[in-house]
Amino acid sequence: MNGQEFSKVGVEESKEIWRSADAVCFDVDSTVIQNEGLDELAAYCGKGQVVKELTMRAMQGGMSYKESLKQRLDMLQPSLETIQGFTRAHPPCLTKDVDKLVEVLQERGVDVYLVSGGFRSLIAPVAKLLNIPLENIFANRLKFFFDGDYGGFDESQLTSRTGGKAEVVSYLKQQEGYTRLVMVGDGITDLEAYPPADTFVGFGGNAVREVVKEKAPWFVNDFGTLISELQKED
Repeated sequence: MNGQEFSKVGVEESKEIWRSADAVCFDVDSTVIQNEGLDELAAYCGKGQVVKELTMRAMQGGMSYKESLKQRLDMLQPSLETIQGFTRAHPPCLTKDVDKLVEVLQERGVDVYLVSGGFRSLIAPVAKLLNIPLENIFANRLKFFFDGDYGGFDESQLTSRTGGKAEVVSYLKQQEGYTRLVMVGDGITDLEAYPPADTFVGFGGNAVREVVKEKAPWFVNDFGTLISELQKED
C-alpha cells in the first residue's frame, strides 16, 4: 500500500528529495519558532499551567484535536484586544537559522508554506519576518464578535482536526501540482502528513519527540544541517 511504499524512504533518498523539492511545508510551534504559541498565549492570560495540563491530557489520547482545542480556547476566551496585546508584547522568537533557510529555499524557487494547528493571527507576524506570503499560511482562525469578544474558532479549517496537516499537503499537491513536497516539523501531527508528503524531516532543535525521532526518515537538530545539504550541489 501507499503508506508502506513511503515508509521505505531512507535518509539518503530523503536528502535527495530535499535537494530537489518544489515545495516545503514547515510546522510553526517548536519548529520555526522556539516555543508553543497557545501555551505562551495562555501564560499571558494567566492560565498557563491549567492549559498546559489540558494539552498534556489531550496528547495522551481520549479526545480529538478539535475537542482539545475547543476546551483550551473556552478556558482562555481570548478577545481581539488580548490577541493584539499578546502579539505586541511577544514578537516571534525564531529558531536559529530558519530565516536563512527560508531565504535559500526561496532563492531556489521553492514555495514555502507554514502549516500549523496554531492560529493565523499569531502566525502572520512569523510569516512577515520570513517574507512568506500570508496566503501561504494554513492555520486555524479565531472568531470574534462585533465588540471584540471571543466568538469561537473556524471549525471548517483543515488544521482544526486530526489529520489536518495531511489534508493540507494533499490539497497543495493537487492544486499546485507539486511532485516533491517536504514536510518539516517536530510533532506527531507533522509526521502524520507523510505520506502524502514525499518525505518528512523531523526537527529536534527545540523539542525532541522520541516517536518522531524514531519514525522520521531523516531527523535533524538544527536548520544549518538542511542549509548545508542544499548547498552540496551548488
